[in-house]
Amino acid sequence: MPSYVITGVSKGLGFEFLRQLSCDPNNTIIGIVRDKPRTDKRVEEELSGRSNITILEADMTIYDQLEKAAEDATPILGGKLDYLIANAGYVSVYDSFHGIGTLGTQNPLETQQDLQKSMETNVYANIHLYNLFMPLILRGAAKSGLGDTDLAAVHDLDVASLYAISKAAMNMVTAKFSAQYRKDGVLFLSLCPGMVDVGRYDNVTPEQQAGLGRMMQSFKEFAPHFEKPATPEEAIRDVIKVWENSSIENGDGGAFLSHKGTKQWL
Repeated sequence: MPSYVITGVSKGLGFEFLRQLSCDPNNTIIGIVRDKPRTDKRVEEELSGRSNITILEADMTIYDQLEKAAEDATPILGGKLDYLIANAGYVSVYDSFHGIGTLGTQNPLETQQDLQKSMETNVYANIHLYNLFMPLILRGAAKSGLGDTDLAAVHDLDVASLYAISKAAMNMVTAKFSAQYRKDGVLFLSLCPGMVDVGRYDNVTPEQQAGLGRMMQSFKEFAPHFEKPATPEEAIRDVIKVWENSSIENGDGGAFLSHKGTKQWL
C-alpha cells in the first residue's frame, strides 16, 4: 500500500501523476495545490469515486502553509510516507524565447525579479518541502522517496535560461540531500520527463513562434529521432518506470536522469 505526496497537481504533469498513481485503490495519494476548491472540483469531475485521493492547500513559497500541509498529511499517511514527488514549479514565460544576454541587457531589473521568483519556487520551496516531509519519509516502507520533476526538457539552449538556472540549483539540492540521507536508505532523484505538450505554446506570438521554431530545430539536431512532444500520459508513465527501476544499490542516489533513465533528454 504505497503512499505518495505530490505537489502541483492542479494541472499538467502534476494532475497526470495524480491520475495514474490513484488508479490503484491501494495507493494513498495526497496532492498539494494553491487552489484546493478548483482542484477538488476537477478531481470530482475527472477522477470521480477515487477515495484514495486527498487534496491539501498550500502555496509552496509560504513556509507556514507548507508546514501545515505536512502536519495535515501526517495522520492521513499514518505517520509515514513512501514517495514525495516535488513536481510544482514556476516555468517562466518571460525567458522562453530570448537568451540571458539579451534579457539581462534590455531588462536587467525584470530579469533579476524573474530569476528570484524561479529560485523561490523551484529551489527554496523544495528545500522546505524535503525537510518538512523527511520525518515521514524516514518511516516509509519504500525508502525511495523523492523525485524532482524537471519540466524544462533540455537545457543546452540559449532560451529558458532563468528557469534552467533554478533547476540546475535544484538538481544540486537533490544531490546534497542524497548525500545526507543515502545512509538511511532514502533515494533522491531528479527526473526530466522530456519535452511534454501541456499547452504552454498554444497562443504564442509570431515572434515567439520563430523562437519556438529555432528551439525545435535544435532539438532535432540534438536528437534526430525526435518528432514531437510527448503527451502527459506518456511522459509520466516513463518517469514512473525510471524511479521504479532505480535504486541506491545501482548508484542512482542524487542522479539527474531523463525519462529514459539515461542522459538522453529527448
